[in-house]
Amino acid sequence: MDFIQSTDYSQFVSMLPELIVLGIFVIVLLADLFAGDTKKSFLTPMTAVLFLLGTVAIWIVPASGESIFGGMYVNDTMTNAVKAILNIGAFIVILQSAKWVDREDVVIRKAEFFELMLVTLFGMYLMVSARHFLLFIIGLETASLPLAAMVAFEKRHYESHEAAIKYILTAVFSSAILMVGLSFVYAFSTGSLYFDDLARVIQSGEMSGLLIAAIAFVIAGIGFKLSLVPFHLWTADVYQGAPTAVTSYLSVVSKGAAAVTFFVIFTTCFGGVYSDCWEWMMYAVIIATITIGNLFAIRQKNMKRFMAFSSISQAGYIMLGAMAADGRGLASMIFYIFVYIVSNLGAFAVISTIESSTGKLSMDDYNGLHKTNPWLSFTMTLAMFSLAGIPPFAGFFSKILIFTSVTGTGSMALYMLVLIALINTIISLYYYLLVVKAIWISPEEPKIGAFRSDNWSRLALWICVAGIVFFGIVPFIYQYCVDSVSASAGMLGLLN
Repeated sequence: MDFIQSTDYSQFVSMLPELIVLGIFVIVLLADLFAGDTKKSFLTPMTAVLFLLGTVAIWIVPASGESIFGGMYVNDTMTNAVKAILNIGAFIVILQSAKWVDREDVVIRKAEFFELMLVTLFGMYLMVSARHFLLFIIGLETASLPLAAMVAFEKRHYESHEAAIKYILTAVFSSAILMVGLSFVYAFSTGSLYFDDLARVIQSGEMSGLLIAAIAFVIAGIGFKLSLVPFHLWTADVYQGAPTAVTSYLSVVSKGAAAVTFFVIFTTCFGGVYSDCWEWMMYAVIIATITIGNLFAIRQKNMKRFMAFSSISQAGYIMLGAMAADGRGLASMIFYIFVYIVSNLGAFAVISTIESSTGKLSMDDYNGLHKTNPWLSFTMTLAMFSLAGIPPFAGFFSKILIFTSVTGTGSMALYMLVLIALINTIISLYYYLLVVKAIWISPEEPKIGAFRSDNWSRLALWICVAGIVFFGIVPFIYQYCVDSVSASAGMLGLLN
């Protein structure tokens, strides 16, 4: 009751990123309703420009640093940085999807695609800023349910329907598991769902079976969203069946938001039992995720399934940052997500361009691609090199930084974890180079003829190439991540 009486609705002004996304959503919705042109060709450039302006506004407008709505939501430098990075990924997806949404069977629902994307992004914003489990659940479901509609967007395709059913069933089960875990959290914290309250209870109490079960269930629930092994079985089928634009969005933006949220929840709430409990749980999950993702990627010929298992493996590397459980680990994780976005979307931009022009998705179809499409071949090669961590591309520096953040803790167990991750990097190098081999070394005649990609796709490709080449060698990107985390260290409590 005290919270209701003290609520000041001017606090909504502090939610600038959320207000920007909702504003763009309303504009797109009104344009869709009242525009006379059936094709609505202006919707894509309008959405892209508005999104770009909104991203710049989030980036340059300083965060208020306030904790509002009774401490349920925080608006600080770190959360703003993460939201701006997620926006960059969503902006590139909008560019990639421009040709697809203008297709004859999709164009009538073009605005719906953008609207669903904006709603999911709004939910991810709430997840990142949440400091109360109720707000976190609201954000999680707001992000998850529209994604099911996006996966089923090509309603005339059986594979899209199948992927949507698998995704929604997985989302339902993972949410149920997560809610069971949160019920244990509620019981353990004697009736509070605030992150800070739970941290104080844990620090003042003793380890109990109820707490261990709660942490295990929460890891499982969020693990489904991140495609961590053994909660990954839905990923390949959903990635293959969903439209390629949706697959690329799922692989980077959704994963990035879930990873940062995982870090905040586990260091803020459960940091007091890090070494006693969830550190050892995460060892097993991370090792299994990186290893199984790599081994299954080797077997794939469909490029979307190949990228699905690649993204599973990359999720394991991202979660290494959580094992540091300090500010350096979070900064390295955010930088890794930034680099992963441009690298993965660079690969998906090539896959999407080839699919929309030729309908081909098999790795064997890429044999001799450099003879007919040298620019696409060059971009895909850079993306594969960056994802594999080959210097001097951005992926190499992101892996180095996340490894050093973990080993900086001085724990022998973490040294062994990094060693296993390094060995897996060699395995990943092998299967990423399979794509490069098909493009540049295969003696077969090209199966994909020469074609010119559309202007939107070329712009997306240029942005990804620039990110892959320059993010690693331009130090201010990582320094920006470090500064953002340092400025928010007080609100995160347990960060060093």
